[in-house]
Amino acid sequence: MDIAQVLDLAKSAIVVVLQLTLPILVLTLVVGVLVSLFQAVTQIQEQTLSFVPKIVIMIGSIVILGPWMLQSIVGFTTKLFNSLPTAIH
Repeated sequence: MDIAQVLDLAKSAIVVVLQLTLPILVLTLVVGVLVSLFQAVTQIQEQTLSFVPKIVIMIGSIVILGPWMLQSIVGFTTKLFNSLPTAIH
């Protein structure tokens, strides 16, 4: 396995990780900003008000995006295993 194959594999792994995590992170960020804005407007400084909606959004997005995430991981793993015979030389 030469350095180009290793770099290509690392690049592919980073792209898959970013594809899987960015939707969840963006949704959580948007909800966090909206809750913070609501807290600033109403002057309610309850810690659970900022924590619970973010957890609910994260779990909901994992449930909704779970099949797509699993398909992406399985596709990457299949591609990785199929490339192993050529990488061993």
